[in-house]
Parts: sequence; structure tokens; C-alpha cells
Amino acid sequence: MKELNINGAVMKCYPLTAAQRIHNYTIKYAPPQVLCIGTGLYFQAELDFNVLKESIREACMRMESMRVRFTEDEEGNVYQYITPFEDRDFPLVDFSDRNEEDAHKEMEKWTREPFPRFNSPMNKIVMVKLPNGYNGVYLKVDHMIMDSSSLIAFDRDVLEIYTSRLFDREPPKPMMSYIKQLEKDLEYENGSAAFKKDEEFWLNEIHRDEPIYTDFAGPKRLEDWRKITGNPDARSAMVVSRNPEAGISVFHLEEEPSQRLMDFCTENNVPMVCLLLMGLRTCLSKFNNNEKDISLKSCIARRGTLLEKKSGGTRIHFFPLRTIIEPETTFEEALKIIQNEQNRLFRHANFDPILNTMLRGKELKLAPGASYECMSLTYQPLTLKQQQGSAEEMDIPYKSMWYSNGAAGQPLYLTVMHRVEDNGLAFSFEYRYDAVTPHEMEYLYYYLCKVLFRGIEDKTRTVGEILDMI
Repeated sequence: MKELNINGAVMKCYPLTAAQRIHNYTIKYAPPQVLCIGTGLYFQAELDFNVLKESIREACMRMESMRVRFTEDEEGNVYQYITPFEDRDFPLVDFSDRNEEDAHKEMEKWTREPFPRFNSPMNKIVMVKLPNGYNGVYLKVDHMIMDSSSLIAFDRDVLEIYTSRLFDREPPKPMMSYIKQLEKDLEYENGSAAFKKDEEFWLNEIHRDEPIYTDFAGPKRLEDWRKITGNPDARSAMVVSRNPEAGISVFHLEEEPSQRLMDFCTENNVPMVCLLLMGLRTCLSKFNNNEKDISLKSCIARRGTLLEKKSGGTRIHFFPLRTIIEPETTFEEALKIIQNEQNRLFRHANFDPILNTMLRGKELKLAPGASYECMSLTYQPLTLKQQQGSAEEMDIPYKSMWYSNGAAGQPLYLTVMHRVEDNGLAFSFEYRYDAVTPHEMEYLYYYLCKVLFRGIEDKTRTVGEILDMI
């Protein structure tokens, strides 16, 4: 921590955490809007917008990460600080007399407008009236101050404050301190015994035999990179692009089949993220000549403690998850292999992912931007509907939206979430236009579902049998 003079006031300023440095690194090679996350939460009901505005203001006061600002010191190092609460306005925009599609396009434009990087609010909150009687809140945040878990926690807090004010009920329990969690993270990074142990683990992982790149569109990207490099034995491929233009496509799995997947996980004590990883790695195997050695980037939320869950901020780390699964392995056995591997990573997930990437690149002599992983997966288990309390007591239809910021730093990033309307699964593919076509995404989603349901209907089927069936 160091004290810096910010506009005439001396502020306590803290270095960035590893999770924040991931995003700060990204904007060195991509347009700044790549860090903008735009969401909407809308209820089919009349809302008291005066009460809602006060609820938003209180929620911003309760969640410190909503008041994070960034600054630079004289050497150009980026620091963060918490500003005292400021009396910002949260405007009301009325789209009710417009086509709903046009309203969402307008909010997508808002999402593509980057925030000023320094000494400025890193979020934008607008109260919104939509057609068909839907009303709610548009929220845009910078990824360096919030992730999907934080967004859901903030939305839930606004809603519970609103209903407590409206119905004269007990307010929700306080949020936790962002600064306290930040200090714990920085203490870990400052040469702690835990950091050194995690560093040793990841160095040992790097020194294993070399993985091989498998792409969602088949072996062509690897073959092209082998031709470009003149190395017919190259096992990595180029995934970075000079053209970061991107969009989002969402595929919706109905409530009943979604419930079947969740029931299977409950009955077999398997996390949903492991089931999804099994589906994806089997698809990549299928698309790459039944390759047994598959690597994906697994994104880890790191929200295990109450402080981590309720302090906001951005905490997602990503790491390569590599599995080598023989065709005679049963679906159930393969899930256990993935679960064991995921658990190994969880125990060392606080390590800096960018540092890990740099160490791997240096050791394996990877070209800048080359990788063994074609895509990343995040599973977000939390929804408003799953939480107990006032959100459900309103008992009215509501829906959520995720708006594209128009840019992406990697070819394909799949986020799987539960829909607020019915708890069914929504598969949100953020994809770079130069790397993925809509057909390839639809193709991947189609085969992902085939793998999942062929597997859960008979967990004794072998991976080889499932590959033959699909």
C-alpha cells in the first residue's frame, strides 16, 4: 500500500491483484471496451423508481468494489483505491414506446463505450423502462472491479434492499469488506509460503510432457501453424488475433433437460462444471480425430469463504485443465478423472495465471500468443431464483440480459449460467469473428448436448462408445 495525492486528497492506494492484472494485461492488446460487462435485470411489474434509485445508491455504499477507482503513480504503475461515497445520479431511460430489440441494441451500444481508466467511476447504472411492462436496471461495470459473481451479488442486494424498503422488512445482511479481501490477496502474493508452494506445483505441471492443441473447428488451425512455423511436429497453435471484434450468441437448454443434468450431478456427487468439461473435451476429441489428450482453460471463481463471496471485486483465475482419457474409460470414470484434476487445480488456484502462462511459454518455447487451449469455460451456479429471500417473494416474471461489448481477447469463451426465469441452462458463447463462425458454435453446442445426454442416460458407456454414437 502507498499513499498518493488524488485531486488534492491523500488516498490509500493498493497494487492490483493477480485477477486484476489479467484484465490490465488484456487491454494492452485489445480495445478498452473488452473489459466492459453489460447486463440487464428486468421485471414484468410496475416499479417505484424513486425507491429503486435509493436502493441502488445504498447498494453502492454497501459494496466497496462499486467505488473502486484506478490511478497511476509517477512510474506508471497502476494502483487502486476506494472513494468515499459520491452522490451520483442513476437516470431513468424510457424505452417503453420503442421496439424491444431496438432498446437492447441501444444498451449494447452503451456497453461498447469504455470507461476512462483513471480516477473515474468504473460502472454505469441506468434505470430502464422496456416495452411489454418490463422495468428494471441496466448495469455496466469494468471487469477489473467485478466479475459475474459480484454482479449477481450486487443485483440481489439492490433487489433485497428495494423490497425491504417497499414492504417495510428487515434489510439484507451487510456485504463484506473488499479492502480486507484485497489485503489478504496481496499478502499471499508477497512471497508467502502458500505462494511458493503453488509456484512449485505449477512449475512441476509445466515440466510434464507437452500437451497438444485441439480446436473446436478440427485440426486445421494446428496444421496451419505447423506450416507457418515450418515445424511439422508443433503441438501448439496461434490463438491471438489482431482483430478482436466479437459477439455473443446464447443457446437455451429447456428447463426439463437442464433439470436432468442437475439431477445426474446430484445423484452422482459430480459438480456441474465437471460434467460440462467432460462434454466439451469429448467434443474436442471427436473433432480432432478422437485425440485422447485434451486441454481446456478452466475458469475458477475462487469464492470459497464468506469474505470472498460477499466482498465483490473480480476473483476469476484461469488455468489449463488437461486430461488424457482412453476410449475404454466409462463416462462415470472419466468424470471422476476430470473431478480429481479440477480438485488438484483448485488447491493451487490462487497462483497468478498470467505468471503461469509466461512460465509455461518460456519453458516450452511457445511463440507469443500461441497456446494449447482453444477455449475457456466458466460455470456460474448462482441465480436470483436460487436464492432464498425477498427476490422470490415478489413472485413476478423477470429476465436477464448480457450485452456484447464487441471485443474478445480469445477465440471462444463459454459461460454457462442458469436462467432467472426457469432455472434452465443458458450457454453463452463469446466468440471472435475471425476465429469462429455461427455454424461452428451451433455445431459445438449441438454435439455438446449429444455427449452430455448420451453419457447421463448410461454412465457405464465408454468414451469410445459415445464418440461412435455421436
